[in-house]
Amino acid sequence: MSPEQRFARWVKVAVAAFILLFVYFLIADSFMPITPEARVMRPVTRIAPELSAPVKEVAVDDHQQVVKGDVLFRLDPAPFQLALAKARLNREQAEQENARLKAELAAARATLASAEATAQERRGERRRGQALLAKHSLSRQQYDQQVAAEQTAASAVASAQADIESLEVQLGEEGENNLRLRQAENALEKAQLDMAHTDVRAAEAGEVTNLQLQAGDYVQAGQPALAVVANEMDIIADFREKSLRHVKLGDQAKVVFDSWPGQVFEGKVSAFDAGVRDGQLAADGQLADIPTTDRWVRDAQRLRLHLTLDEPLSTLPASGARATVQLVPGDHLLAKPFAALQARLISWLHAVY
Repeated sequence: MSPEQRFARWVKVAVAAFILLFVYFLIADSFMPITPEARVMRPVTRIAPELSAPVKEVAVDDHQQVVKGDVLFRLDPAPFQLALAKARLNREQAEQENARLKAELAAARATLASAEATAQERRGERRRGQALLAKHSLSRQQYDQQVAAEQTAASAVASAQADIESLEVQLGEEGENNLRLRQAENALEKAQLDMAHTDVRAAEAGEVTNLQLQAGDYVQAGQPALAVVANEMDIIADFREKSLRHVKLGDQAKVVFDSWPGQVFEGKVSAFDAGVRDGQLAADGQLADIPTTDRWVRDAQRLRLHLTLDEPLSTLPASGARATVQLVPGDHLLAKPFAALQARLISWLHAVY
């Protein structure tokens, strides 16, 4: 065989191999898609205090495991202790104010009773004076004095009634429904809650990471001061949208973590994201911004799905750890062995690079 013939044979072999590989990748992209764009995501809770105050003590160390309710750091309680003491004094003052108003109300009612008795006596005197006046046994001047005395007594009754109404309004309802007591109790509960918030606690179990907080630092209410990475994980993977047309919830998947080369973990598709940021329109009053491109072939859109492993890991990867995901959609007989082969090949390659 001449050199030209051998060269032509190798060219034919290369072309045939290229065609076979091209067809294989076309089929594989539909029936056993794979992506290196996958990550481990662990929920990160950013812990922020409810109060603004200096930090008195940091109760945890960096990389320490905590459970829900553990104290992470404590704020200086001194100003909140003063506020709590003031709220208790205000509660006591409200009780004393109510007691004073009750006493004044009792005195006002007694005054009303005395004024009513006096008014009744003056009415009787005026009636008797009117009868004597008709018999000319009483002078007009004396009768006018009796009328004036009756009116004065009636005015005293009205004044006493007004005083009672004013005191009843100031006192309000009796018992725990009293407005003054409820206001004082509300302020007391707020002060007690602030005192409880001086101990900043973990909202979920996890690991404290990148701890920079120190005693003496001044923290602002609502501003994150440290982070806790939860002891649970979610695997996200980004695929070209045309590669997912045969994928359904519950389909098998094989996951290869960069941190554990040579190992393949079994999992399942658990969820699909409903969209991406490019598919979200903001109501900002602007006209449509239409992107333009001079490319004949545009980049494929990637969509995100979520996976769960069949067996929990003994050690959780770090949040953000990279992975490769091989999907096995449907029940295609040839897809499963080839997908397993692809995943195993990727796991070996990770051991190299």
